[in-house]
Amino acid sequence: MVFSSLYFLFLYLPIVLLIYYIAPLRLRNAVLLVFNLIFYGWGEPKYILIMFASIAIDYTHGMLVTRCKERGNDKGARLAVASSVVFNLALLFFFKYWDFIARSLAAVGLGFLPVLNIRLPIGISFYTFQTMSYTIDVYRGDARCQKNIITFGTFVTLFPQLIAGPIIKYKDLDDQLEHRAHSPEQFASGVQVFVVGLAKKVLLANNLGMLWDAYKAMPAGQLTTAGAWLGILAFSLQLYFDFSGYSDMAIGLGRMLGFEFSPNFNYPYISRSITEFWRRWHISLGTWFREYLYIPLGGNRVSRGRLLFNLLVVWAATGIWHGASWNFLLWGLYFAVLLILEKFFLLQFLERLPAAVRHVYTLFLVAVSWAIFAIEDFGHMGAYLAAMFGMAEGGLADGAFRYYLRSYLPTLAVSCAAAVPLGARLWCRLSVRRKQLLLPVLLMAGLLLSTAYLVDATYNPFLYFRF
Repeated sequence: MVFSSLYFLFLYLPIVLLIYYIAPLRLRNAVLLVFNLIFYGWGEPKYILIMFASIAIDYTHGMLVTRCKERGNDKGARLAVASSVVFNLALLFFFKYWDFIARSLAAVGLGFLPVLNIRLPIGISFYTFQTMSYTIDVYRGDARCQKNIITFGTFVTLFPQLIAGPIIKYKDLDDQLEHRAHSPEQFASGVQVFVVGLAKKVLLANNLGMLWDAYKAMPAGQLTTAGAWLGILAFSLQLYFDFSGYSDMAIGLGRMLGFEFSPNFNYPYISRSITEFWRRWHISLGTWFREYLYIPLGGNRVSRGRLLFNLLVVWAATGIWHGASWNFLLWGLYFAVLLILEKFFLLQFLERLPAAVRHVYTLFLVAVSWAIFAIEDFGHMGAYLAAMFGMAEGGLADGAFRYYLRSYLPTLAVSCAAAVPLGARLWCRLSVRRKQLLLPVLLMAGLLLSTAYLVDATYNPFLYFRF
């Protein structure tokens, strides 16, 4: 089940909200836990067992860490943390990377690992990071141990952000799990954010995805330079609206249930450096790696050689986190090199340049990164990048490019405008009265158009399910 489905919008969500709000306050976490498990098990009920195991392991390890610390047994507490980390990483490794490593070894003649054809549990990259950080934070003293397994299970399985983030740390949600406020204003705000996210996903990302699919599937001999850039523009916007749309829907759903999640995107395509881009893109993932990998490695308070090592490790891990494929590792290392260059000297040089030049520099490098990210086959990736750099076998442009540009120009124009804060700034300039008149109309139009599209369309992919 996904948020952008008719079953979710008109069956699951109304039932959840109805039962949740008629339930006594003391039972609402239990109600949420049941519905969270129904949501997760809708398509893959057998993987609920993995969820139960993850809840049980990290719940008991949090208790064990606390008990050891109370007794002054720091070594025991450290061992408990290490055990939790090993379990979560082993779970992630087995389901996400076993077949990848087995196939990679077999390709070089080392076929001692069997290929199991394991189906990836949805959202495993997100919830394993969440539960792992819980035990670490309990040890650090940044979070208190949760003794109520229902409450802890609600945190792990919270359906608004369960299958695709944003990554929520327990310490940020602790008080809300125990005592959260509910108000008509908060609920209305949640509905607004949810509908905006739904429109991003359904009306923009899905349509842009069809344009990208056309160019991604195009043989190298038919690619043109203009077409390759049109395709990567479509993918850049598709990925942004797909994932930021889902994050908005998660934030909106959380507000409907009394939770406040931190924003996960902050207009990344207005960035003027790669460093700034990664402060604005997938904020929860960047924060997680900084707190639980980069800083423990020493952060930037180390020698230049060690800093280089730390950045390479973090960005290799960031790349591999996104998928079990060599292109993701290459993508992570690509950003590692760019960020190292910026940190060591390039940022100082960029600051002397006009803002427009810095913006073009950033968008160009990010567009190249998305070609690496999106295309797993290295041969096809090389041909696509060559086309982007003017070495297209099909020349500069062709009839297909002109056709697709005419067909998708309105969608591309709206998407480009929506990817920058122009609309938000114009909205802020309106009077309160005009906002009150326009808001219901815009939200209703967004909901109706999205619903109509879902009824009529069969193309409704979600890119981050693979992670």
